[in-house]
Amino acid sequence: MPHATHIPQYSHVPETKEDLDWADLANIDLSQYGTDEGNARLAQQLIEAIRTKGFFYVTNFGIPQEKVDRQFALGQAFYELPLEEKLKYVLDLDNGEYNGYRPAGRRALSGGPKDKVEVWNMATNDGYITQPVPALLKEHIDEIETFGKSLYEKVLNPLNHLIALSLELPPDFFTKLHRWDTHDESHLRYMKYGKFSPEEIAKLDDGLWCGGHTDMGTITLLLRQPVAALQIREHETGKWKWAKPLDGSLTVNTCDALSFLTGGYIKSTIHRVLTSGQQVALPPADQRHVDRLGLLYFSRPQNDVILKTIDSPVLKRAGFLQNEFEAGGHPVPTMGGQYTPFLRSKMLKAKLTSMFSEFTKRKQTWQQAKVKDHQYAKDGEEILPGFKGQYFK
Repeated sequence: MPHATHIPQYSHVPETKEDLDWADLANIDLSQYGTDEGNARLAQQLIEAIRTKGFFYVTNFGIPQEKVDRQFALGQAFYELPLEEKLKYVLDLDNGEYNGYRPAGRRALSGGPKDKVEVWNMATNDGYITQPVPALLKEHIDEIETFGKSLYEKVLNPLNHLIALSLELPPDFFTKLHRWDTHDESHLRYMKYGKFSPEEIAKLDDGLWCGGHTDMGTITLLLRQPVAALQIREHETGKWKWAKPLDGSLTVNTCDALSFLTGGYIKSTIHRVLTSGQQVALPPADQRHVDRLGLLYFSRPQNDVILKTIDSPVLKRAGFLQNEFEAGGHPVPTMGGQYTPFLRSKMLKAKLTSMFSEFTKRKQTWQQAKVKDHQYAKDGEEILPGFKGQYFK
């Protein structure tokens, strides 16, 4: 029996010593979760953080740091594979498929250089990763699945419970829409932002690895990594602020689906990732020479969820009764995705597909399409009637 591939221990780069304009983000301390009093306090803190900043920290979530670092190590090992090996797992990116490998260089950045962002996504089907994966990851697939399930149980379920409480909904309202043991478009991601040479940096106009954008699901979890590059645009002020990599934390943001479901009461948070340039703040000089490895989990509701405004007493009192689809008289899409395996009947699937557009599939297609010009050339394109794709500077 062959031995498993040795995965070297992952070492984080030192944090920057520069004094940046850090965002003042709330910390949702899950050690306080689990009692009626603690849950009520956290629910209030959470909804205030979501509505003012859109980003927040989660701490004391019960996953040891060595388990997190192990996933960083697996991600690093994946990106060290030969390019020809990784290219075996490229999907039909131009038609919205995304659970697999996306190579760098599909988009031109402002100023001409090609992007250096690589993405590896792994989704689960009924709690298991069933997509093709390299042998390196296949050897550790149980470990990867266990880590994803831990994020669901220890982080996402409590957050979904707290959001439901804050909206005066049944406690399990959102947890029913997000289940580990079914198929949706939630996925774990290893993401690499490659460093630029000084010559490439000089050509960049706006200094962005990734322009300002929103995520398409419910909640995104970013596992702490110390390379300072993430900036958020605060809901209240509209100002760009740096997101500090807080020790032992997750950095969390709200996304499109949650905004649709709450009629805009909870907004999808705009954020961007910096590399270098003249029109925006430079990344810290003491970190500009390193690649940035990201470990993220994108949570999305089940594929058949229709993204209409939910019936919440809080939303009614606040006057948030319709999302952009409903207000414009447009068909309301389902969350949708690459495929809908819960529909066993092909005829039923075809019928429902004709009735409802799948939001994830449409936005992912827009987002991943290969473009010769820089990414802002696609800004303002209609993804669905009532919803346009946007990038933010």
